[in-house]
Amino acid sequence: MGARSGGYDAAFFPKLAALEAGNFWFRARNRLLLRLLARHAGHVRDYLEVGCGTGFVLAAVAERFPGWRISGSEFLADSLPYARARVPRADLLQLDARALPFDAGFDAIGAYDVLEHIDDDVAALRSIHQALRAGGIAALSVPQHPWLWSEQDVAAHHVRRYARGELEAKLRAAGFSITWSGSFTGVLLPLMVLSRLRPRRPGAAHDPLAELALPRPVDALLDLAMRIEGALVACGIRLPLGGSRVVIARKAVHA
Repeated sequence: MGARSGGYDAAFFPKLAALEAGNFWFRARNRLLLRLLARHAGHVRDYLEVGCGTGFVLAAVAERFPGWRISGSEFLADSLPYARARVPRADLLQLDARALPFDAGFDAIGAYDVLEHIDDDVAALRSIHQALRAGGIAALSVPQHPWLWSEQDVAAHHVRRYARGELEAKLRAAGFSITWSGSFTGVLLPLMVLSRLRPRRPGAAHDPLAELALPRPVDALLDLAMRIEGALVACGIRLPLGGSRVVIARKAVHA
């Protein structure tokens, strides 16, 4: 398999694995996802993360829910050694999200910032639906707002940013009902807009991982902002705008 396939650069994995734990965005996303899984996926025995990357979310899920049987899949095998090191007990597989070889095999499936890399995201959602048991939960996050499109999306090999309501509509078309939907990083949206409008020095190469390596005081301040957003979400407030959209969807009990 080549260095780039399935919308990812394999060369980024070692750098990404080294940066994730030290970046507020990844920590904040984990906190939100774990809160939502605890609230909506209490019945889970078998959990699969599609596009698990280096295993940063998978490790958090495995620690938070020690009774779950944990599996992770990736289109690129290059990331799986990093996931293995983080989650030794997980069953790790190289799979295409559009053609998961499972029929009602899992109670919950997560796909976190994965669908935006896939041309046929509807096929991936149908595949996830088939792989879930009746009543199963799909937990998804995607980048939101096409007007935020920038060279950062190009460098990350995104196919799209989702318009508000787009992911929910595609989930319903795939057979899901929507249980929860909300924006993520809404409190930081002005900073995101400014960072994407800021001109780059002429001739400077764009490093898609550069914005992850923040000075510790800056990271701590942004982490505090995201903790405030998390507290708002925990109180039932759903922000209308945000750099990402997080959705919890359910497969019908009698599907």
